[in-house]
Amino acid sequence: MSPTAPDPEALVRLGVAVLETEAAAIRDLVPRVGGDFARACEYLLACRGRIVVLGMGKSGHVGGKIAATLASTGSPAFFVHPGEASHGDLGMITAADVVLALSTSGETDEILAILPIIRRLGVPLVALTGNPGSRLAREASVHLDVSVAREACPLGLAPTASTTAALAMGDALAVALLQARGFSAEDFARSHPAGRLGRRLLLHIADVMRTGAALPRVGPDATLSEALVEMTSKGLGMTAIVDAGDRVLGLFTDGDLRRALDRRVDPHEARIAELMTRNPKTVPPGLLAVEALNRMQQHKINGFLVTAEDGRLLGALNTHDLLRAGVL
Repeated sequence: MSPTAPDPEALVRLGVAVLETEAAAIRDLVPRVGGDFARACEYLLACRGRIVVLGMGKSGHVGGKIAATLASTGSPAFFVHPGEASHGDLGMITAADVVLALSTSGETDEILAILPIIRRLGVPLVALTGNPGSRLAREASVHLDVSVAREACPLGLAPTASTTAALAMGDALAVALLQARGFSAEDFARSHPAGRLGRRLLLHIADVMRTGAALPRVGPDATLSEALVEMTSKGLGMTAIVDAGDRVLGLFTDGDLRRALDRRVDPHEARIAELMTRNPKTVPPGLLAVEALNRMQQHKINGFLVTAEDGRLLGALNTHDLLRAGVL
């Protein structure tokens, strides 16, 4: 049967109907979050090993996402395919673990086949099913009802609202555990070091500052022209002025250069010590890079010198360094 030309209004109506059906399925879960939910959380919190998530078909896809969410929010978890479990992967489940099993019907053969092994291990079993009278629900240590009034699929066949409900209940478990464990934004960042949040919460100035030969510095007796050569070669738009012990005496920036040119100074004769900004704002290497960015915005400047407690020059950075590091 060939498809007819789509009616845009009908497509919109169908899309809205799906969202309304799935939203209703999630709302229907709210009254079910009670004592059984709390007991499920207690089992998961007491887990000394890993939370092993099981599910077949669409429930397996949802289970994989729930396992990933648990793992990234402080509850170590991984997904095991029930079909593979009977062929060796059951060895991944230990007596220190907790099993979280998903099945819309609660009668998934591949999951039921491994229940005796789970019982022998003495592993707590938390079940999410759409059938409280199912065998999986009956044999579970605790059962969470994720049944739905109807699927969003017009045929009532494709798992839609039911998978959304199971996913939402999994998120509810993960967030409840996150709160109970005192899991912080810093903890989340450590689980996501390559993400934007990880870079903002874990990256310190010492990780991004320029050091060594890339660090612009001149002595106080350098001429303006010598300072300009140093600034140009290092590409930071500034140079530190340091004494013989490498302690910072001042800073010379592009802004200072413009002010010097307005005064018509001779770049070959004028000493940089006469033109530099004394007591410049500096930052320590242990400061978070995002805090350095905040301070740049607060003071309307483009860079900082990085110094030790005794004033020795350790490094320098500007907004381009923070941009390259992914902090901006």
